[in-house]
Amino acid sequence: MSTTVEIEPVMERRYGGVGRCKCSFWFAVAHDIFGVFIMMVGVFGGLVIHDLFIYAGAIVIFLSLIWWVFWYSGNIDVPPEELEDDVGMIKLKNHRLSRVVRRVSDRLSSGIRNSFRKNGRSMREGDNRPSNTGTDVSLSTIYNATIASSSKELVRETLSI
Repeated sequence: MSTTVEIEPVMERRYGGVGRCKCSFWFAVAHDIFGVFIMMVGVFGGLVIHDLFIYAGAIVIFLSLIWWVFWYSGNIDVPPEELEDDVGMIKLKNHRLSRVVRRVSDRLSSGIRNSFRKNGRSMREGDNRPSNTGTDVSLSTIYNATIASSSKELVRETLSI
């Protein structure tokens, strides 16, 4: 015995008016109105510090752009097909290719990581000695004078300017 199940297509909810991000919209409008009010007080108020009010109003209007960007970016509609890769859902046809790319990336990053370690070990695994203990270090100056020294002894050169 078979039963048929009818699945209703999922319709995206339509938002009328100002869209989904009503808070950002009203914050942006409030900042614009407040900024224009402060600017008009500076222009027509006859105050001694009218410059301060004009600049403060302009700054408040400029800061309202943040809320406008939030409102605009919050109302961008992206189809679910385009969101699949962003939320970790890998498409089946590219599954093999992405696995190969991930392996190559892991090998490359572990190779780079291990090249900075001594013999492929981290400092936590073994001894805590620095890697240059007991080695000879040669220092050269801008005049091509080479100074050879061992790390066990301290060589101090004076610099005169």
